[in-house]
Parts: sequence; structure tokens; C-alpha cells
Amino acid sequence: MKKIETDTAVTLEPAAPANAAVIWLHGLGADGHDFVPIVPELSLPAGIEARFIFPHAPVRAVTLNGGARMRAWYDIKSLTRSDQQDDVGIRASAATLMALVAEQRKGGIAAKRIVIAGFSQGGAIALHATCRLAEPLAGTMALSTYLPLHDTLPKELTEAGKATPILMCHGTADPVLALKLGTDSRDGLRSWGLKIDWHEYPMGHSVCAEEVDDISAWLAKVLV
Repeated sequence: MKKIETDTAVTLEPAAPANAAVIWLHGLGADGHDFVPIVPELSLPAGIEARFIFPHAPVRAVTLNGGARMRAWYDIKSLTRSDQQDDVGIRASAATLMALVAEQRKGGIAAKRIVIAGFSQGGAIALHATCRLAEPLAGTMALSTYLPLHDTLPKELTEAGKATPILMCHGTADPVLALKLGTDSRDGLRSWGLKIDWHEYPMGHSVCAEEVDDISAWLAKVLV
């Protein structure tokens, strides 16, 4: 794959013309390079020529980290969903994600051939955006994450969001985003009619080899 780097993203272009796209958001404090090394391990089947886009979050002050400035999709005041959440930041980053989807659509990639994905904070943006989609996508991959702004979901959930399959993966020993945050989000999404494929692993706030295998199999299924 050919790597293209800009100020806003790292993009991996397949050798043949792209017929699918995966837009993958990194976690707090990382950048778009974080998940690039995983792509060769996915070994997608012949016929799936996926473009992988790894955007860089903007640099902002993060309250949880003492106001330190770092790449973040939104501000975090605490790691509990009961505290005030950064509604403006979350919605702005979701809009950025959907602008990237629109760019792929304009370039000829069908909506049903686009996956949005994210790890941790990036996964929260992916879940938020999925619930509010205007048209169904191939799927959403949410790794070691949770659903933000869940209180607003009942009045904002779309049929397109409910029609988009979601893969959720979480570590049972996650010290950053506790497993319960993930399972509560999963259960809430299911209660609202979303389709969740759930996997958990004996790991912390990270990605493991078994998870990479499950991601590969899931991508092959939704992009078939």
C-alpha cells in the first residue's frame, strides 16, 4: 500500500483502485500514525481494495490531564458518563468524521462500502456519529470505548444508524475505560435497536492479536 501523509491525516492507498474505505480515529494523545501498522495484519480477502484513512485530531487542552494540550477529539472532564460532557467538541469531531465520509462518497465509494472506526476517544466519536447517520454505512468499529451523549440519543437516533452493523471490542482489565462503560454502552445501543457484535479480551486499554483477527474477519464480512 502507498502511504500518503498530510497535515490532517495518514492515508494508505491500495495497489488497485479503491472500492472501499475505512476511516479510523485514534485515541486521546495519539495521532493518525497509531493504527497504521495494524493494516498489513488484516489480510483482507482479494477483491476488497480498501483505502485506510487515519485522521489527526486537533490539538486542544484536556481538563482530565490538567489542561495539558494534546491531540484530542473532544475535552474530557472525567471518565464517567454522568459528568458534564463536551457536547460541542463531540459534535464538531463527529461532523469532521462525516465530512470525510462525504469526501469518499464524492470520490465514488458507495456508502455501503465505507466503515468508520475508532479506538477509545476516537471510538466514542464513531459511535456517536453512527447513531445519527443520514444513510447506512458498511459498518462501525468501536474499540475500547463507550457511547458519549447517550442522554440525547432517543431523540436523535436515525433508521440509518440502526441499519449499520457495529463491532465493539473491549478489554476485561481496561484501567482507563472500565469494561462496564463498554457493556453499558452496548446494552443501551441494543435496547435502542442497534446491531452490536460484541467481543471482549483479557487485556487492558490496548489491542491484542486475537482482536486483530476478529477485526479482519468482521471487515471481510461487512465489505464483501
